[in-house]
Amino acid sequence: MAIYEESLKSLFLEMSVNGNRLSSGTGFICTSPIGPVLITNRHNVTGRHQDTGQPLSSTGGVPDKISIRHNRLGHTGETLLKDEALFDPEGEPRWIEHPTLGAVADFVALPLSNTYGGLQLHYYDPSAPGPAFKIGPTAIISVLGFPFGISGGASLAVWATGFVASEPDVDYGGKPTFLIDCRTRQGQSGSPVIAYRHGSADLETGGTMMFDQPLTRFLGIYSGRVNAEADLGIVWKARAIAELIASLKQ
Repeated sequence: MAIYEESLKSLFLEMSVNGNRLSSGTGFICTSPIGPVLITNRHNVTGRHQDTGQPLSSTGGVPDKISIRHNRLGHTGETLLKDEALFDPEGEPRWIEHPTLGAVADFVALPLSNTYGGLQLHYYDPSAPGPAFKIGPTAIISVLGFPFGISGGASLAVWATGFVASEPDVDYGGKPTFLIDCRTRQGQSGSPVIAYRHGSADLETGGTMMFDQPLTRFLGIYSGRVNAEADLGIVWKARAIAELIASLKQ
């Protein structure tokens, strides 16, 4: 079965409280000094609007558990559901926020405690995001996630493709973010954003790179649209995620 590895790297998430489903989203795994961690949006684990702090669910509930649809070892396209508590026995959040941005950053790292039982973990490494493709306004990007909880078949991510919409080397809104123009929807929060290239690509240093295998550059994590009417979305940059991961200590 020929499946792009990137389709396997995005994981379907379901947030619940007391066994009652609240919402779905997307996440991905990175290695870290404390072992594998799930990277997803902060608003996915808090169940609250990132700016207002209001509960996102119409029930007013906020999650206490996240269920992750992991890849099954040796069975491409099959998954195993594993639960992770969002709070420790003392009631403290298990997720870890950016060392300086804290709650301002709409992404967190959740240490994985339930990885036994035949899982295949596929990683992104934000500190080594991939070839130095030239990424500027109008560059093609893809957001790999689960809009409305929909998969692309066999629990694989849906590729939503659009364009970079702001200068990626400039911080949008004074935060390590940039904008994309892409038709993204609910459920894609926490999706990895990548540049995926076939055959050739322009380089940041000038010139063109030729290659015989598709190559990927990890750009960051998608966290939602600027407002409900727009197709402009916010991406937190790979370097900010790398800073969070580097801050994790045993």
